[in-house]
Amino acid sequence: MLPPLGVLSYKEKVMNSEHSAEQTAAAPSKEKTYDIVINGQQETVSDHHLTYEQVVRLAFPGGPFDILYSVSYANPHGHDGTLAPGQKTVVKDGMSFNVIKTNRS
Repeated sequence: MLPPLGVLSYKEKVMNSEHSAEQTAAAPSKEKTYDIVINGQQETVSDHHLTYEQVVRLAFPGGPFDILYSVSYANPHGHDGTLAPGQKTVVKDGMSFNVIKTNRS
Protein backbone atom coordinates (compact mmCIF):
# COMPACT_ATOMS: atom_id res chain seq x y z
CA MET A 1 0.00 0.00 0.00
CA LEU A 2 1.29 3.47 -0.87
CA PRO A 3 1.53 6.15 1.80
CA PRO A 4 -0.96 9.03 1.47
CA LEU A 5 0.15 11.97 -0.66
CA GLY A 6 2.45 14.32 1.23
CA VAL A 7 3.53 11.63 3.70
CA LEU A 8 7.09 10.39 3.32
CA SER A 9 8.45 7.08 4.45
CA TYR A 10 11.36 7.00 6.91
CA LYS A 11 13.77 6.11 4.08
CA GLU A 12 12.53 9.02 1.94
CA LYS A 13 12.91 11.42 4.89
CA VAL A 14 16.50 10.28 5.51
CA MET A 15 17.38 10.55 1.81
CA ASN A 16 15.82 14.02 1.56
CA SER A 17 17.62 15.11 4.72
CA GLU A 18 20.99 13.90 3.40
CA HIS A 19 20.39 15.56 0.03
CA SER A 20 19.46 18.83 1.71
CA ALA A 21 22.59 18.73 3.89
CA GLU A 22 24.75 18.11 0.81
CA GLN A 23 23.17 21.07 -0.99
CA THR A 24 23.72 23.31 2.03
CA ALA A 25 27.38 22.29 2.34
CA ALA A 26 28.00 22.71 -1.40
CA ALA A 27 26.16 26.01 -1.73
CA PRO A 28 28.39 29.06 -1.80
CA SER A 29 28.01 31.50 1.07
CA LYS A 30 25.46 34.22 0.36
CA GLU A 31 27.26 36.65 2.66
CA LYS A 32 29.01 39.36 0.65
CA THR A 33 32.58 40.16 1.60
CA TYR A 34 34.68 43.18 0.70
CA ASP A 35 38.43 43.27 0.17
CA ILE A 36 39.87 46.49 1.59
CA VAL A 37 43.29 47.80 2.55
CA ILE A 38 43.99 49.38 5.94
CA ASN A 39 47.41 50.96 6.45
CA GLY A 40 48.78 48.83 3.62
CA GLN A 41 47.39 45.54 5.00
CA GLN A 42 44.79 43.54 3.10
CA GLU A 43 41.62 42.91 5.11
CA THR A 44 38.35 41.17 4.26
CA VAL A 45 35.18 42.44 5.93
CA SER A 46 31.55 41.41 5.65
CA ASP A 47 29.94 44.63 6.85
CA HIS A 48 28.51 46.88 4.12
CA HIS A 49 29.20 49.88 6.37
CA LEU A 50 32.28 50.52 8.51
CA THR A 51 32.36 52.97 11.37
CA TYR A 52 35.30 55.09 12.48
CA GLU A 53 35.63 52.85 15.53
CA GLN A 54 35.66 49.63 13.47
CA VAL A 55 38.34 50.98 11.12
CA VAL A 56 40.50 52.08 14.08
CA ARG A 57 40.21 48.62 15.68
CA LEU A 58 41.17 46.94 12.41
CA ALA A 59 44.19 49.25 12.05
CA PHE A 60 45.30 49.07 15.71
CA PRO A 61 43.79 45.94 17.31
CA GLY A 62 45.75 46.49 20.51
CA GLY A 63 44.80 50.14 20.88
CA PRO A 64 45.16 52.52 22.53
CA PHE A 65 41.54 53.57 22.14
CA ASP A 66 41.51 56.58 24.43
CA ILE A 67 43.14 58.86 21.83
CA LEU A 68 41.94 60.30 18.53
CA TYR A 69 42.96 58.88 15.18
CA SER A 70 42.87 60.50 11.79
CA VAL A 71 41.00 58.20 9.39
CA SER A 72 40.94 58.88 5.65
CA TYR A 73 39.77 56.65 2.85
CA ALA A 74 39.97 56.39 -0.92
CA ASN A 75 37.17 54.69 -2.79
CA PRO A 76 38.00 53.60 -6.35
CA HIS A 77 34.26 53.38 -7.10
CA GLY A 78 33.15 56.68 -5.58
CA HIS A 79 34.36 59.57 -3.51
CA ASP A 80 37.22 59.86 -1.03
CA GLY A 81 36.72 61.16 2.47
CA THR A 82 37.52 61.14 6.15
CA LEU A 83 35.83 59.60 9.16
CA ALA A 84 35.41 61.14 12.59
CA PRO A 85 34.24 59.38 15.75
CA GLY A 86 30.63 58.27 15.33
CA GLN A 87 30.67 58.41 11.53
CA LYS A 88 30.48 55.54 9.03
CA THR A 89 31.01 54.95 5.33
CA VAL A 90 29.68 52.51 2.75
CA VAL A 91 32.26 49.81 1.98
CA LYS A 92 33.24 48.96 -1.60
CA ASP A 93 35.75 46.42 -2.87
CA GLY A 94 39.20 47.95 -3.21
CA MET A 95 38.74 50.75 -0.69
CA SER A 96 41.88 51.94 1.02
CA PHE A 97 41.96 53.37 4.57
CA ASN A 98 44.79 55.26 6.25
CA VAL A 99 44.64 55.46 10.03
CA ILE A 100 47.20 57.47 11.99
CA LYS A 101 47.42 58.53 15.60
CA THR A 102 46.80 62.23 15.94
CA ASN A 103 48.48 64.57 18.39
CA ARG A 104 45.24 66.46 18.99
CA SER A 105 42.56 65.66 21.52
